[in-house]
Amino acid sequence: MKRAGEQNNSKEGLPQWDRDWNLQPMNAHGLVDEYLEMVLQFGFTTIFVAAFPLAPLLALLNNIIEIRLDAYKFVTQWRRPMPARATDIGIWHGILEGIGVVAVITNAFVIAITSDYIPRFVYAFKYGPCVDKGYRHEKCLRGYLNNSLSVFDMGEFKNGSFQNQYCRYRDYRAPPWSPEPYDFTLQFWHVLAARLAFIIVFEHLVFGIKTFIAHMIPDMPKDLCDRMRREKYLMQEMVYEAELEHLQKERKKNGKRYHHEWP
Repeated sequence: MKRAGEQNNSKEGLPQWDRDWNLQPMNAHGLVDEYLEMVLQFGFTTIFVAAFPLAPLLALLNNIIEIRLDAYKFVTQWRRPMPARATDIGIWHGILEGIGVVAVITNAFVIAITSDYIPRFVYAFKYGPCVDKGYRHEKCLRGYLNNSLSVFDMGEFKNGSFQNQYCRYRDYRAPPWSPEPYDFTLQFWHVLAARLAFIIVFEHLVFGIKTFIAHMIPDMPKDLCDRMRREKYLMQEMVYEAELEHLQKERKKNGKRYHHEWP
């Protein structure tokens, strides 16, 4: 190879198999690194999608570029890997299923805890000005902001520089002049129960939709199943005809009568 390179001043004169031998060998783990990269991306994209909804679009753009880079890498930089037969992606399918379950539960908690919709919903139906008048979104949320803010007595600081002054903070706690100051109010437990109910309903709804879609979209297309059954039927016909022909030859050779149907 060195002499040929010196004669031709380039590697263009070398045979194709010699140029392929100069490429980088496939790593010992095969496609494990590629699968691991996709699983990590899938996990970060689905688990934290509620916190960063732009993540799926960025992942799509990344994968489009990654496809072309991997194609260039496999065609021009790496040697051809040794083929290995496999029925599916193996353990990676279970890992992706587990990440999907964790992602649904995580997003349900993120939406329930960080969203302001559930406290508004509880206030409108339980504590708002139109509890017994029917739900009207614009009018039933009057006073919500004041209701969602608790009171803190700033005179409780040790330096005593804030006498008879109060500040408001976001929480559902009793005021300092109540018999049990700063304890959680009943509205806090109502909001907490509504959030837990939302988590249960949300995850069951998403799992139900996922199961329905998985049932409607089979793993193997119907036309492919029909082709496989036809090939299996033709293969059995060939075997039957070969056995019948062999049996007829044996009977003819032994001088016995034979028929054209399966004995």
